[in-house]
Amino acid sequence: MADTDTQEQTPDQAAADPVSYVYPIGYSNSSECGYCRRTRSGQSGKRWSYYAIANSVKPAFYQKLVDRFWRRSGSLLYRPNQKNSCCPHYTLRLDSAQFKPTKDQRQAVNRFNRHVLGETYARDAAKLYPRSREEVRRRNNEFNLVERIHEAEVDYCKGPPPPRAHEFVVTLEPDTFTEEKYAVYENYQRVVHQEPPDKVTELGFRRFLCNSPLRKEKVVGPDGKERQLGSYHQCYRIDGVLVAIGVLDLLPDCVSAVYFLYHESIHSLNPGKLGALREIAMARELGYKWWYSGYYVHNCAKMRYKIDYKPQYVLDPETLQWDLVDKEVLRLFDKYPYVCLSRERKKLAGEDVRVGQDQKVDGVEIKKEEEEEEDDDDSSVRSWDESFLLTSDMPGILTLKEMEDVDMSMLRLRSDLTDRFINLCELVIWETERISEYGKLKSRIAEFVAAVGPDLMDDVCIDFRKRTKTW
Repeated sequence: MADTDTQEQTPDQAAADPVSYVYPIGYSNSSECGYCRRTRSGQSGKRWSYYAIANSVKPAFYQKLVDRFWRRSGSLLYRPNQKNSCCPHYTLRLDSAQFKPTKDQRQAVNRFNRHVLGETYARDAAKLYPRSREEVRRRNNEFNLVERIHEAEVDYCKGPPPPRAHEFVVTLEPDTFTEEKYAVYENYQRVVHQEPPDKVTELGFRRFLCNSPLRKEKVVGPDGKERQLGSYHQCYRIDGVLVAIGVLDLLPDCVSAVYFLYHESIHSLNPGKLGALREIAMARELGYKWWYSGYYVHNCAKMRYKIDYKPQYVLDPETLQWDLVDKEVLRLFDKYPYVCLSRERKKLAGEDVRVGQDQKVDGVEIKKEEEEEEDDDDSSVRSWDESFLLTSDMPGILTLKEMEDVDMSMLRLRSDLTDRFINLCELVIWETERISEYGKLKSRIAEFVAAVGPDLMDDVCIDFRKRTKTW
């Protein structure tokens, strides 16, 4: 493998590099919940997550992380602990090919198209380009999402067209900063989200929604279609004015929605709903298959719109398998703050449901037997810190005992001390430290490996170069 510095790579070199570069931060409790606004000092104020910084990441690697509950905010990667949170986060995805829009969703698209095209255009176009009886019958009986979502766009209208009420254009653009984009962001955060003006900054926009660490690539899918991979801004313009932006991560198998923002002037046109439908149509049309709407927080009313798009699947925190979201699943979400469908199925089958370290079942805290049999001579294990991931109750990751059997010696590392990759086994301290020694290098690496999964060690490089700490 070439020992090329990631910051000096050309786009083609970066795309060809099989390794993703990540700097591990650790497991910690955030100061405030963005959903219920509770603080650490407030009741049920815990919201623990594992964090890392992404410096240069392959879309395929990030797709694997997303399928293990990871998400990103700018270059910050994080995986929340659903069992130790006031507002548990769950990952959702929708099968774009199986999606059937509801009556309300169909009406939203049709209303927007009528607004853009206008009555005069509709009347004149019907005379110039009359539909056959078969086409009229099909249109009345079938709502073709891809066809309808493009209907009002300039590039999809038949020509020479009669005058329309408005010119509507949608473009997929690089996720770079522009003043035009920032103006929409500032208006959205201040007016729609009601953020104080001093909290809305250009720097915040750049960090959150611009210059993603995902590399841009092109791949050809099984269907023969070429797909863009990486982070993009899907920009919506009406009469030449930017009015909305969909921030998207295009991954090998999905369109992952990062954020959607719009100007207050189009609030009455249901832009959020239209944005979601357009992203689903994009996944279907270009062969990405899945649409990921981001985290779902059941006790947050603003999140409920996500389950209006069906069929939706939810990721099981412990097995990392997908389950269809149906009425029974929603009933469980109403009943319990933490929901693991595989555990519920085992309960119904009368199977023994084992618990992990420091888990709470029906409100009762239970310790694992391994902890009770701990070696009294090992003071480092006896004084476990609350922020040690390997002794936490995060579902879906290996425990401390399990991680002790994982061979991490060939995991790659980069530092400022050399211009080549270093395998961890080359470090002098590697054989002298134990992963149970919280805070030591070996312990930090073991936390990261547990959080991403040992099977991804060949795909990643631990990036300890100084510049990684300045993000």
